[in-house]
Amino acid sequence: MNTVYEYKKMVQETAQRSYREGLVAGTSGNVSFFDRENNLMYITPSNLDYSVMTPEDIMVTDLCGNVVEGAHKPSSEWRLHAEIYKAKQEVCSVIHTHSPYATGFAIVHEGIPLILVEMLPFLGGDVPVAKFGLPGTDAVGINAAAALQGRNAALLENHGVVATGARCEQAYLRAVYVEDAAKAYHFARLMGKPIEITAEDEEYLRKKYNLPLREC
Repeated sequence: MNTVYEYKKMVQETAQRSYREGLVAGTSGNVSFFDRENNLMYITPSNLDYSVMTPEDIMVTDLCGNVVEGAHKPSSEWRLHAEIYKAKQEVCSVIHTHSPYATGFAIVHEGIPLILVEMLPFLGGDVPVAKFGLPGTDAVGINAAAALQGRNAALLENHGVVATGARCEQAYLRAVYVEDAAKAYHFARLMGKPIEITAEDEEYLRKKYNLPLREC
């Protein structure tokens, strides 16, 4: 049976892994897990060095930001996570990163087209861009949730990346695939004109992976 400590440890380990792998820098980014049975969100604390973060540092709040347990302030982006949990019932983990290649596309307000087969099963297709929302406001979460319809990850204009999953490990893996796709797309553009997967092949792959067919 999952315990409060196990949830905290899962969030802490995912946050530290994202730091070690260069998906975030300094104290940027945030990770959360939502225990839907008890309506509790486990989220990284605000402005705490990842290298010294322990499971006990993870904050527990409700979706209104009320602190249930913890000695710190929850991440300033807790609203981003809360709005996604409200909008996407299948999601129980959210990770927000500032991975450099993907964030570069977020800065120029350009999504990542479907250029790799792996993007379909892992990300749900291309990576769209969510409209800009001021950090720490409801808008950043509402805009992200809108962009995530039919997708597992999105870019945030002038901000970074958000990826979702049923567990922290899945959300983390999807964030890694976003950065991988962004890097590949960047290099392809340097070498020539990237060729996207055709609509016909996308339809075939969606059927193969039991994904919803793309709306016309």
